Amino acid sequence: MTKVIIAGSKGRMGQALLGCAPRFPGIEVVGAVDQGDDLRAVISKADVVIDFSFHSATLPIARVCAENRKAVVIGTTGHKPEEKSEITALKSQIPIVMATNFSTGVNTLFWLTRKAAEILGPSFDLEVVEMHHRLKKDAPSGTATTLLEILGDVRKLQLADALRHGRKGITGERTNSEIGIHAIRGGDVVGDHTVILAANGERVELTHKASSRETFANGALRAAQWLVTQKPGLYDMQDVLGLR
Repeated sequence: MTKVIIAGSKGRMGQALLGCAPRFPGIEVVGAVDQGDDLRAVISKADVVIDFSFHSATLPIARVCAENRKAVVIGTTGHKPEEKSEITALKSQIPIVMATNFSTGVNTLFWLTRKAAEILGPSFDLEVVEMHHRLKKDAPSGTATTLLEILGDVRKLQLADALRHGRKGITGERTNSEIGIHAIRGGDVVGDHTVILAANGERVELTHKASSRETFANGALRAAQWLVTQKPGLYDMQDVLGLR
């Protein structure tokens, strides 16, 4: 039995995890913490912490896990570069799964995006469109950022230079060295992501649409079960799913 603590338990994903865990074989939730709660008070009960809190809370949570040699699954996004660097540095002490999306379908989209960009080549223009609910605080989404990183890696582009966040005014013709990113917010959309690869005469679109947070919760629980058997290191859902 894998014993789990949920960090960020009062949020949307925290509630989804608490709802899914009783139906997930081999998982026992032994603690649920949120803002103002003391993780140290319950950490000894757990094998692994699943964090869906807030970007500024993840590093303190990960440090407590490292101090107590507990694995941590991180689904929180929007980290500042210095926060992410300090979190990932803990990989020498504990096993960490850090992923922008825990959906099996989205991780398949990541794999397909890389393959499509490699096969279609530089003659295809690259654009990413994402839509989320009106309450989402960060943009572009963590999932969209991962898609952009994949495309940038295939094209050997520096994203700081290549990204075009929407377009306005007289922008000139599209260049071959840019990747468009468009973030849409509205309603209660759980998460839609589309990668567009467009050339003269044809277009390929890869789309994933999530209608329930349960798909992310089940993926995070699966990651937690997998992670407790791993050595210290930094992993993501591609490792969990065997897509490397």
